[in-house]
Amino acid sequence: MLYKRNILQLLEEQVEKRPGKAAFGDPAGDITYKELYDLARKIGTYLTGKIDRCDPVCFYMEKSCKAVAGMFGAVYAGGFYSFLDVRQPKNRAEKIIDKLSPKVIFTDENMLEKAEELSLKDGQKVVLIDDVIADDTIGTDDSALAIIREKSMDTDPLYVNFTSGSTGEPKGVTVSHRSVLEFISYFTDIFGITDSDIMANQAPFDFDVSVKDIYSGLMTGAKVQLIPREYFSAPTTLMDYLTEKDVTVLVWAVSAMCFVAIMNGLEYKKPESIRMIMFSGEVMPIKHLNHWKKFYPDATYVNLYGPTEITCNCTYHILDREYGDTEMIPAGIPFPNEHVFLLDDNDNEVTKPGEEGEICVSGTCLALGYYDDKDRTDAVFMQNPLNKRYIEMMYRTGDLGKFGEDGLLYYTSRKDFQIKHLGQRIELGEIEVCVMAEEGVERACCIYDNEKKKIVLFYEGWVDKKDLLGHLKVSLPQYMVPSNARQLDKLPVNKNGKIDRGALKKLYEEKKAK
Repeated sequence: MLYKRNILQLLEEQVEKRPGKAAFGDPAGDITYKELYDLARKIGTYLTGKIDRCDPVCFYMEKSCKAVAGMFGAVYAGGFYSFLDVRQPKNRAEKIIDKLSPKVIFTDENMLEKAEELSLKDGQKVVLIDDVIADDTIGTDDSALAIIREKSMDTDPLYVNFTSGSTGEPKGVTVSHRSVLEFISYFTDIFGITDSDIMANQAPFDFDVSVKDIYSGLMTGAKVQLIPREYFSAPTTLMDYLTEKDVTVLVWAVSAMCFVAIMNGLEYKKPESIRMIMFSGEVMPIKHLNHWKKFYPDATYVNLYGPTEITCNCTYHILDREYGDTEMIPAGIPFPNEHVFLLDDNDNEVTKPGEEGEICVSGTCLALGYYDDKDRTDAVFMQNPLNKRYIEMMYRTGDLGKFGEDGLLYYTSRKDFQIKHLGQRIELGEIEVCVMAEEGVERACCIYDNEKKKIVLFYEGWVDKKDLLGHLKVSLPQYMVPSNARQLDKLPVNKNGKIDRGALKKLYEEKKAK
């Protein structure tokens, strides 16, 4: 068998094996592997001549079966795809478009009016993907697509996902075909995903959690059932949908799992076919994990860890026991062909159990860097300082971790969430774990007022803040107990559902200024 160098080879293999099987589904219906193949090649033909090799094609639309066809169409034309969050502010979307300089921005009927309001440069065009799909004059140019494929390399970019940047400028994480092909081959093998599975896709396509769904389906022949974003604010609709579609595998962000637990979705209806539940993106609150385990005691639970810059995840832990409310679930062991290690502030390797260091990663999994952003790429993608003999690039995650006596990696906090308070080094994440263990707390986040030397706690839930702080005095050293607590109806979240610490800091500063 020839070595795979392009993700489209997975699609083409499935067309040979199971052309009539549903590949993806959304509320509007299913698309088979053969239908997806034909439609992607039609869109690829349309793009041929409009984009050059390794050019971006942007998508300003919610996820759908036709969006999947569009993104593979971009790859057939020799380019890569980048989905824009349609709910982000217009000026942020325009910053991303300015960074990518795409010639084509696909949208659909639902987002056309909003897409046409975007400020574009000469040579950039919003294209209604529905029109391309419906245009009978567009055939498939097999010869042109074959020439494009012949020139493809596994190091070509496959997608660019934009994450927030500390300077306010979004960072475009650029990931290659090679990295996805390798990661997904291990991912599907380790977790036993097969063509009988139905993946319940929670994440939007601009969030890399979705990569595990999309390409696990292509790798194994599993069906990927797309869940509309709005269903995650309507628990009865969500649970009805999961039940109706007989989903078997969840690869979800922690925030999505917490939503179901907080909103008592499983009390309303329990989808009986779920066999495996994987979560990532944040530390999973044990109380919400145990809520799921009450309904699915026999399911396999997996904690996945890793930033976007290393192609989805670099470690995993299959849960093999019960956890107490204040315990930490291990980040686990590395995926094959990934080197995960810790460095101290002087770039010495940290190996002693219990000692903390920055989590660093090397291997094929590394992204190609940040798109058109050399300075920020060079700041975190660099030569492994432990290797003086040959080039070995690594990525500094900015996360802090430690190895346990069990040999497993444990995530402790973000490097920038570590504070020096009252002469003590404190991880804000450790305080948050204790807060989340308290009855009546749904979500929690701490910030630090460096000027007034105060730890400030924000939380959502029904427990009285004085009672909460009193309880924390029992579970935490005095120097770690927050100076004050603020109860909010909802903690602000970013586009990926993670708690937005920047928004909380702004809220705090605004009140302090009054």
